[in-house]
Amino acid sequence: MKNLLSFFKLTALGGLLVLLPILLFILLLMEIVQMVVGLATPIAGLFPAGTFDDPKHPLALAVILLLGASLLIGMVMKSNAANRLGNWVQAKTIDKLPPYRFVKSLVAGLVGAEKSGNFKPALLDAGNGQREIVYVVEDLGNGDLTVLCPHAPTGFAGPVKIVPQAAIDPLDASLGDVSLVFNHMGLGARRLLAPEDR
Repeated sequence: MKNLLSFFKLTALGGLLVLLPILLFILLLMEIVQMVVGLATPIAGLFPAGTFDDPKHPLALAVILLLGASLLIGMVMKSNAANRLGNWVQAKTIDKLPPYRFVKSLVAGLVGAEKSGNFKPALLDAGNGQREIVYVVEDLGNGDLTVLCPHAPTGFAGPVKIVPQAAIDPLDASLGDVSLVFNHMGLGARRLLAPEDR
C-alpha cells in the first residue's frame, strides 16, 4: 500500500511538472492575444460603425490593423515635412512625460533602432573582476551614465545606478538577445560577449 501511494505521488508530481509549464504558456498566450486585440481596438474605432462588428478571427484582424496602421504612419513619417511636424508635436507634448520616453527608448532598443541612444546593452565593471549585464538608460552628459541593473529572470526590473562612463563596456547585442539571457537565468551570456572576452 505504501509503495502504491508513493507511486501515485511521484507520478502526479511528474505530471504536474509537465502540465504546469504548459498551462502557464497557454495563459501567457491568452494574455498576449487579449493585449494585441486591445491595442487594435482604437484603430478599429476609426472605421465606420459596424465595419468590424463580431469578427470571426479577432486576432488576425488585430494584427492586420496594427501592421497596416504602422505601415501607414511609417510611410507618412518618411516625408521630411511630416517627420519635422511629428518631432515638433512630440517634443512639445508627450516627449515631456518620462514614462513615454522610457517606453520609446525601450521599444527603439528592442527593434534595434540605430539612432536610439538609450537602452543599450552593456557590461558594467563592478570591481573585483566582476562584470554585470546592464542597460544604459541615459547619458547624463558629465561623464556619468544612468544604468538599469536588471534581475533575472525579469530582464527589465532592478536597481538604477549612476556610474562613470569608463566603467561601461557596450555590448554588440540587441535588447531582445539580452532579455532572453535574463529570462533563461544567464544561459547564453557567452554569445553576448566579444570574442576576446569569451
